[in-house]
Order: sequence, then structure tokens, then C-alpha cells
Amino acid sequence: MKKVGIIGGSGFIGSYITKAFLNNDFLVKVSATDITREDKYGHLMDLNHSDNLHISELDVMDKSTLQDFVFDCDIVIHGGTPFLLDFEDAQNQLFNPTIKGTENFLEVISHTPGIEKVVFIASVAAWNTNFPMPAGTKNFTDTFDENDTRFTSTDSHPYSQAKFMANQVVEKFIKDNRNLSFEISTVSPVAVLGKSMSDREDSTSSALQYLIKNKIAPDEFIQALYDNDVPFAIVDVEDVANATFKAATTKGLHGKDYLLTSETYKVSDMSAMLNNQEPKEKPSIVYKNDLAKKDLGIQFRPVKETLKNYSN
Repeated sequence: MKKVGIIGGSGFIGSYITKAFLNNDFLVKVSATDITREDKYGHLMDLNHSDNLHISELDVMDKSTLQDFVFDCDIVIHGGTPFLLDFEDAQNQLFNPTIKGTENFLEVISHTPGIEKVVFIASVAAWNTNFPMPAGTKNFTDTFDENDTRFTSTDSHPYSQAKFMANQVVEKFIKDNRNLSFEISTVSPVAVLGKSMSDREDSTSSALQYLIKNKIAPDEFIQALYDNDVPFAIVDVEDVANATFKAATTKGLHGKDYLLTSETYKVSDMSAMLNNQEPKEKPSIVYKNDLAKKDLGIQFRPVKETLKNYSN
């Protein structure tokens, strides 16, 4: 049996990725920042084939624990960067673990024999730090795909800036290391929504769905979404997991970065669907998924289904 290491494998997206690998006969190693906090990963023990699951403590800022984590893996998935919209210290909570953690990871895997494939779970922010607002001079109805120029702004949310910078680190590493013994691929999902596998209350994605469903605005950022009825490009969490699995197990994708996305709805229609009501407008396609569908064979489910899964 081949072994996969999943950094962030107990989180909102990571839990579904862990499930996908377990269901496909992999030995799975999942990271935990604090192994004494079983509430963070205990739900994984209820998955089928959980006897093939191992939980390992990991700090991405510590190269020695990174080395211990990846040394016996055939595949490594890096989805362990923080997703925080509400923070106190951007440098220590977002920039350092996201950017320095990525640099540490790349240094470690470049000296680890036996690795065949690495997949980074990036973000649409690696393409457009203004998301869900349009990139640069584009408007809300202009489409965006992997042929567009990446856009970043220092006015963007620090989370988005950190994800953009981390992706630049990965791209530079690939460019500077032409003769790697393993492939690196990246998936960049838009707003990832759906039902959480755990009862954890620290999931930003679950919290966002709760706020929009109940039209709650705890801060100016969320209030601005309502005031402007901002259109959101959405992708189902299970589709992200399936795409990650395909990217990790398909050869010939080195250097590719896939936008993972389904349909776009305005916040008012998202709120309606989260309350089991019909949207007023039909969905639009803003971020395009043609490359992921072609290379990874993913059929992205309708957003109605995604939001219904959360509501139920």
C-alpha cells in the first residue's frame, strides 16, 4: 500500500481528502498541531478503513517535525495553511505559517527521497487577492481562467495576500528546480462550501455559511457583502477533495495550477438557498473550470446541491 501524508488532513477540506485516500486503499498520515486535542481529528476515526490512518503531530514552522512527517510518504498533500478572516496579528497568524511554512516544506521535500507527488491546496486568492471582488480592471461579469494574469493588491485581505505570496514561492521553486524527482501540482478552489464532517466550531467556511444563511454581519467585511450583494464563485468541498485526489494520483501534471469552481451566485441568493428557498436569479459562470474538468475528469456539482447539503 502506498502512503500519503496530508498536512491539514482533519480540517474542513482535508477531512474529505483523507476520506478519499482511505477509500482508495492508501495508508494515510494526517497532521495535528496538538495531538492531545482529539476533538480536532476524532471524527476521522469513524471513517471506513480508519485502521489505515495515523495521526502525527506537526508544526510547519519546525523543519525537523516536517522531515519526520514526510520521510516515508509516496504522496504529500499540503493543505495546512490557516484560513482566518478574523485575526489579531496578521504576521504571526497568517503570513509566517503560510509563507515560511511553505518555504520550510519545499526545503524539506527537496531533500527527501521516495516522494513521487506533491499537491498544494492553494486558493483562488493565488489568482486574485481581491476575491470575491473582481481582479484588477475586470468587472463582476468578466470571466477568469488559468490563462488570465494573476492579480494582487496590498489593499487585499492579509489571508489572500499570504496565499498569493505562498503560491509565488511554489512557482519560483518549480522554475529554479528543473530536475526534481517528483511532480508538484496545485489546486486553487474558489469559495469552498458544503457540509463539514466534524462538529468543530472553528471552520471559517462553515461559519461563513451560517452567517449568510442567517444574514448576520459581525464585521465590516461581511456587512459589505450584503450591502453590495456580492456574487460568489462557489465550489463543493467534496469536489475539491476529489480534484485533489486526482491531481495527486495522475502523472504528467507537473507545474499545473487548477482553478476549482462551479457556479456564481449573489449573496442574497446564497442566503435564500441556505434557507431552502429558490434563488431569484440563475447562476452565472465567472471563474471557469474547463482545465480541471479536462485534466482531472471532475464534474462539478451545482451550487444548489452544495448549499442544500449544508442546510440539511
